[in-house]
Amino acid sequence: MGDFLDAVLEFPTVLFTFLLVVVIAYWLVVLFGGADADGLDVVDVGLSGVPVAVGLSVVVLVGWFVSLAGATLVDGALLGVVVLVVALVVAWLAARLLVVPLRRLFPATSGDSRTAFVGRTCVIRTGTVTEAFGQAEVTAADGSSAIVQVRQTGADTFTAGSTAVIYEYDRDGEFFWIVPTPGLRELS
Repeated sequence: MGDFLDAVLEFPTVLFTFLLVVVIAYWLVVLFGGADADGLDVVDVGLSGVPVAVGLSVVVLVGWFVSLAGATLVDGALLGVVVLVVALVVAWLAARLLVVPLRRLFPATSGDSRTAFVGRTCVIRTGTVTEAFGQAEVTAADGSSAIVQVRQTGADTFTAGSTAVIYEYDRDGEFFWIVPTPGLRELS
């Protein structure tokens, strides 16, 4: 056990050892509910498609193993620097290979897709829109369209083919609030 601790606490492995302790502590906090792993940004440095914590955890873990193995094979500070560089390169390459199957576990959505419609123009598809009824077609940024439930608060007149602006999403009722589009005429 003494040789293992010596190897773990020698350069360059000690750098990865510190990072590995941080990674383990982070995932323990996530495991016990102290942090939200889903709220993390997505890495876009060759590891795109997975949260930052996942990508960095893989890099640190693989780097730690490679540096530990390399440090036990070589002696000296100069060779330690070589081991550090090799460990970083191998860790990054291994992480790139390992995140490919992990990408399917992390959908590429950026938050609630319904809120992406807020601020967009829609075309009314029902004969009228009231406080309790109405549907409209809205086009997303990627060009796809969706039929959504819409409501209005005022006494505005909406008929099939008229345009409106979505200004808010009601999560409880699962519908969008709309107002007439200023300056645009009906399309029907």
